[in-house]
Amino acid sequence: MKKHWKTLALAGALAGSVSLVAMKTDDRFFEIARNLDIYATLFKELNMYYVDEINPNRMVKTSIDGMLKALDPYTNFFAEDEIEDYMTMTTGRYNGIGALIGQRQNKSIVLMVYEGTPAEKAGLQIGDEILKIDGISIANRKDADPGKLLKGQNNTSVKLTIQRYGQKAPQDLTVNRDVVKMTNVPYYGMISEDVGYIDLKDFTATASREVRTAFQELKGKGMKKLVLDVRENPGGLLNMAIDICNIFIPKDSEVVTTKGKVTEWNKTYTALNPPLDLEVPIIVLTNSRSASAAEIVSGVIQDYDRGVLVGQRTYGKGLVQTTRELSFNTKLKITTAKYYIPSGRCIQAIDYSHRNPDGSVGKIPDSLKTAFKTKAGRVVYDGGGVLPDVVVEAQTPTPIALSLTNKGLIFDYAVKYRHEHPSIKPAREFHLTDAEYADFVKWASDKEYDYTTQVEKDLGTLEASAKKEKYFDQIQDQLKALKTKVSHSKDADMMTFKTELRTLLEQEIAGHYYLQKGLKEASFATDPELKAALALFKDMSRYTATLKGTK
Repeated sequence: MKKHWKTLALAGALAGSVSLVAMKTDDRFFEIARNLDIYATLFKELNMYYVDEINPNRMVKTSIDGMLKALDPYTNFFAEDEIEDYMTMTTGRYNGIGALIGQRQNKSIVLMVYEGTPAEKAGLQIGDEILKIDGISIANRKDADPGKLLKGQNNTSVKLTIQRYGQKAPQDLTVNRDVVKMTNVPYYGMISEDVGYIDLKDFTATASREVRTAFQELKGKGMKKLVLDVRENPGGLLNMAIDICNIFIPKDSEVVTTKGKVTEWNKTYTALNPPLDLEVPIIVLTNSRSASAAEIVSGVIQDYDRGVLVGQRTYGKGLVQTTRELSFNTKLKITTAKYYIPSGRCIQAIDYSHRNPDGSVGKIPDSLKTAFKTKAGRVVYDGGGVLPDVVVEAQTPTPIALSLTNKGLIFDYAVKYRHEHPSIKPAREFHLTDAEYADFVKWASDKEYDYTTQVEKDLGTLEASAKKEKYFDQIQDQLKALKTKVSHSKDADMMTFKTELRTLLEQEIAGHYYLQKGLKEASFATDPELKAALALFKDMSRYTATLKGTK
């Protein structure tokens, strides 16, 4: 009898639990239906009675974006007219001319022409101002979107009216549109007798093929060591990250595991193919803008002790997005899981589920980070990106360099230089002479730009504090003397920071002649992370000790 009553009690408890779950589920669905009804009636009232006409598409898009913004930066809604942009993000392809256009003082300026594209073949140059597109004037129009006007069906042409530096009259260029493929690997080559270099900038649908091709070509040129650069890489397709890892780790090795709310979607991804190479020493360059798929690749290389990471801590995006099809040809890119690399760590740095009262989010504190181990037993941590094995302090541009760059004066001088010099030496060999740098200083002397140094800012803070705390009268003479001593002079700073400014100029100028490859090759001699990598490759005993955790 006792057993019977226990059974009945257990059954009653279970029934109560089921009822409670059902009630909670029903309550949740009621709240959803209730709020959707409120939204629909509110929108109806706005549409009927608001003093001006409202744009339904724009209003709904704004409200959806606001709702999703409360979750995380990666959950996004794509309206029907944005699908082409979404496809470009995932495939790296679009129909257009292959030029990057930017706004400078309400002018549409060509900032980059991509190699092998219709824009380059038609003779479009960096620095050209676009005045008209197919006869439609876009000059001095803030609402103009040249990027959309330049896109169109393959084998159609677009007529550009441009103003080129040094030419009095505008000229017309006819460009034939084609499929433009933005490359994931804009540059690869040998940077020393036995060291190859691959610059991986994205993870669209052809990323792994591009890396494989580059790797094989470099091995054919005698590469014995590899530098893989994922700095400034924001990530992309998960399957591309897995395939790229597969190039360097054995078949069937675990690459990444995804875990989310929908347990049926949780999955462990492994290397499906035989690797291309398991022996070539690898150094991966990372920085704070290496994110997502770039962190999978760098983290996997580190977890299997397959290579050494050099640079700065990565961004810390350990979230996976899935695209869901919505009605009327719209899409939702939604965060569905977190990813975990082979050591077991998740490298997500920001906890979006626990916001501060003001809505802001903070990084996961060091006290909550957990230690994991690589295959060789080296200790690594979760919760904050991937920390390199060899940390190189990030370089901070000087105030004068930032000002000259942000004001576009480095760019403008490169346009001028390109007009006055038909050709230059190869990018790796190109250097400005002292006389040419002096010409830049003279050219910039009457241009509008200014800046405040950190010391000047600190003195301003000190003066404000002194006034607030009634000490100013006692120290104002000393403050005045200090201000006079540290007050910056543009002419003096031009010489003090000559090396940095000349390097910026040389890289920008090389890019105007040799496009993306020129920008990259001109940076090799002064790139601190690359120099650290090459120094490590020259000391292979230190490289090996780093991988073993005995350095």
